[in-house]
Amino acid sequence: MQITQLVATRSTCMRRQVGAMLVKDRNILATGYNGVPSGITHCDVTGCLRDQLNVPSGERHELCRGLHAEQNAIIQAARHGTNIAGSTLYCTDSPCIICSKMLINAGVNEIIYGRGYPDQLSLEMLGEAGIRYHQYQPAVGQ
Repeated sequence: MQITQLVATRSTCMRRQVGAMLVKDRNILATGYNGVPSGITHCDVTGCLRDQLNVPSGERHELCRGLHAEQNAIIQAARHGTNIAGSTLYCTDSPCIICSKMLINAGVNEIIYGRGYPDQLSLEMLGEAGIRYHQYQPAVGQ
């Protein structure tokens, strides 16, 4: 989980910094953090539309200029031709419903997350798809 937290520091999101990592057979396949697509002006310049409209966390994802960390990890794997079926996603936050649907279809087997996210449908669909998920519990002393 420490690596996902480090990846999250690359985020340009003004609301929440999120990092994600796809792992298989103890090898990191891809990483991602939330932020705008390549070549697009960052929200710290344009302002956050979701903040301007007072959109609560977990709602109206389409009103964001950025991609989620999980989406960027999947896209990075696809760009490099890396098969992520059977992998585990480590993420600083539990996935939203959009990311969960993508992770289900990408063949991810397990999700380990740090903070919770206000999206119950996401967790219900992961469970229905047979994807194991749980909140990370650091070892005593970490």
